Amino acid sequence: MNQYIFTPTGFYPDTQEKETLEKRYETLYHMGFSKRSKEMSSSELFLYELSETFFQCLTEMPELELTREATHVAPDEEHLEHLLSSVPYAIGAEYIDRKWVVGVFSQLEQIFQREISGYKGSVELYLTEQNQKLHVPERIFLHLVENKDGEDPFVFMATYASLGEDHAVHHMPLKYALIEYQNDRDKLLALLSCLNRVAEVSDLIAELVESGEMFHVLRFTGKEAYQFLRDVEKIEQTGILCRIPNWWRKKAMECSVEIRLGEKKPAMVGFDALVSMQPQLCVDGEALTKKDVELLLAQTEGLAFLKGKWVEVNHKKLRELLKRMDGMDTSITLREALQMEIGNGKKVSADVGALVTNGAWLSKMLRNLRKPSGIRSAAVPKTVHATLRPYQKDGYTWLNYMQKLGFGACLADDMGLGKTLQVLCYLEKMRKSDKGAKTLLVVPASLIGNWQKEAAKFVPDMTLQVIHGKTSAQLAQEFDAGSAFLTITTYGMISRIKAFQETMWDCVILDEAQAIKNPGTKQTREIKKLQAQMRIAMTGTPIENDLTNLWSLFDFIDHGLLGTSKEFHEFTKGLEENPQEYAKLKSMITPFMLRRVKTDKTVIADLPEKVEMTDFAQLTRKQTILYRKVVSDMEQKVRQMEAEHSISQFAKKGIVLTAIMKLKQICNHPDQYLGQDVYTPSESGKFQLLKEICETIYEKRERVLVFTQFKEIADDLAAYLETVFHAKGYVLHGGTPVAKRTEIVDAFQGEAYVPFIVLSVKAAGTGLNLTKANHVIHFDRWWNPAVENQATDRAFRIGQKKDVIVHKFVSQGTIEEKIDAMLESKKELAENVIGSGSEKWITELSNEELFSLLRLE
Repeated sequence: MNQYIFTPTGFYPDTQEKETLEKRYETLYHMGFSKRSKEMSSSELFLYELSETFFQCLTEMPELELTREATHVAPDEEHLEHLLSSVPYAIGAEYIDRKWVVGVFSQLEQIFQREISGYKGSVELYLTEQNQKLHVPERIFLHLVENKDGEDPFVFMATYASLGEDHAVHHMPLKYALIEYQNDRDKLLALLSCLNRVAEVSDLIAELVESGEMFHVLRFTGKEAYQFLRDVEKIEQTGILCRIPNWWRKKAMECSVEIRLGEKKPAMVGFDALVSMQPQLCVDGEALTKKDVELLLAQTEGLAFLKGKWVEVNHKKLRELLKRMDGMDTSITLREALQMEIGNGKKVSADVGALVTNGAWLSKMLRNLRKPSGIRSAAVPKTVHATLRPYQKDGYTWLNYMQKLGFGACLADDMGLGKTLQVLCYLEKMRKSDKGAKTLLVVPASLIGNWQKEAAKFVPDMTLQVIHGKTSAQLAQEFDAGSAFLTITTYGMISRIKAFQETMWDCVILDEAQAIKNPGTKQTREIKKLQAQMRIAMTGTPIENDLTNLWSLFDFIDHGLLGTSKEFHEFTKGLEENPQEYAKLKSMITPFMLRRVKTDKTVIADLPEKVEMTDFAQLTRKQTILYRKVVSDMEQKVRQMEAEHSISQFAKKGIVLTAIMKLKQICNHPDQYLGQDVYTPSESGKFQLLKEICETIYEKRERVLVFTQFKEIADDLAAYLETVFHAKGYVLHGGTPVAKRTEIVDAFQGEAYVPFIVLSVKAAGTGLNLTKANHVIHFDRWWNPAVENQATDRAFRIGQKKDVIVHKFVSQGTIEEKIDAMLESKKELAENVIGSGSEKWITELSNEELFSLLRLE
């Protein structure tokens, strides 16, 4: 099976135990028997479609009753395309490819074979018991194929599925059934009985059955073929499947209006460039000339052969389409053309119903943006002191191409693939070509030192200034946009120093751009006031919680591309019921977002594996007593205040959130909750588990990163780890000065053995390169997979030589275990109340749900 396995929360590395994986496949298998629910998340809807498609393929096999447990089910090209276009934006969705889908089909096929082998009844009865809508097709097939050589253009034949002496299923001409069952009239009648039902819905088939011609290979005229094709839908409803030319299923023979956008390169580039709109009458993408149309109008209605294609002749529809083409607009802005992908922007015409396709220039441009390896490579300046990996050079070339076209760009490479180097190369080329250029880099304060070091290492000739670390008044006075090519500042400084927003920058870059994921915050609004010729967003997690993150990011880099916030919200509401609409959104954004992942061996082959596991810690007696007391006190307080009608929803939230914080502290160590500084290891299950794991790390002389969300426990964890490793480590959190952070990273990455760093998740989860560690421990949980993955990727990135082992601590029977189970089973992409990193969703539960969640099992 493939490297990645599905869950309702996303798609994760296949590191689970075999029994767990089998259970997940069982759940997926039985999804196909259930009904679609409005409560399903986007990931669950995709999985439902996957299971449903499997059973659709299964019940399109006329030999199903014969083969039973030997049945082989595989998706065809059409099913594969449909499923791949329906993959939602979820964690790990980039790993879903053809191989993955085929692998899942193989697993579901094994479950079907196992279940049907032990089933006493027929396959038809088995499927009917599971789902009334699933039916085994009849063993008879009807075929219509094109006849390239003969006078008559089509050949018709009926076949039936038969089990041969070699125990293989063969599809035989129907006339052989008369021979096979000549001594068993009942079986013959059972096989042929379905033809009576077909004769009731198709006059053509009725004639063939009555005359006996059904048992022979027949030549059909275009008129006869057309008559049969129009009856196919009704025939298949009787249980007989038909094999017919694909162009009929896809309606490729129908005439339609097609509008080609951007056939030629516009005079200018950018989103406001006008691209041409050329309406034309087409069949299967091929334009018809005026002479072709006249020829079709002169023929009788039915099927006509034109330009090597079969065309459906419908005089009324042809005249209507010609009329609709009159008066169409002949140009549209590039932004409007791209917005049409998801139904936003300028409409072609209210009643046209036209197919809109991209012309030669627009197609080539978008193809280059989606696959930068096809763009003519840009030369890396000789002043760059680095050798770029092939994918990094593609990224650098892509950024230059985006600037040339006038587009903003989101460099969304996985954490650890070297986004910083790619951007520095791009900036160095700009510096060399435009001596007066001014560029602004906005980063979290913790990353200033990292950028200074990387710039000094890779582009030592680049001048830069850092605006941070003093009062706003001092910095505003010192700031001079022209004094250095690159100005580095923090997100917080943008609103304090108005000169940033008053300057027209040649390029503005946001590092860890998920900082503007919430469009309503003051920080995001202030950032979007920056003026720039070119905008670049750098982030390894373009979607942390929901699709609003994506809109906010694109509102900065390419304003208006995804429409207004209201328009985008209306579009995303439709994704819940029609997950295949994700294809439109992907088609829209992939040209402007470059995303490579480090687990893709075609991108980087020399990165080791990441193994994740959940480690359960038992509460000690003291922890148990304190835990139950906090829950009991909270329950009593809520019930009493409700009885007295003196509690508001706001007050209840405060009580619940305070209780959750106390429970988390108790799960870590009783002394954290009690505010004591003793931290006796035997009083905490997690401390004991931490020692057990770290003793093994110590024996191997390896290094570990320990993440916690509580700053107050960091020093005590470090003191405890010193006793385990018999050596000092470091503590790094939001209060650690920038210079000290740099010193800690240098020491940890050095040759001298530094066994551990204790880090706060929020302050140290981004930007740091700590590849000397090949162990990561999440001592307490952030309850957001994206944030935890960011933290883990401090070690799992380029430069890592060993497999990275990730331990996630969970206190058994507590709220931690229940939330962990929820994250595994249900994470709404559209709403994502759990994975938001906030506990506020818990306060919305009913009292019984709330108390059940918090109580100790």
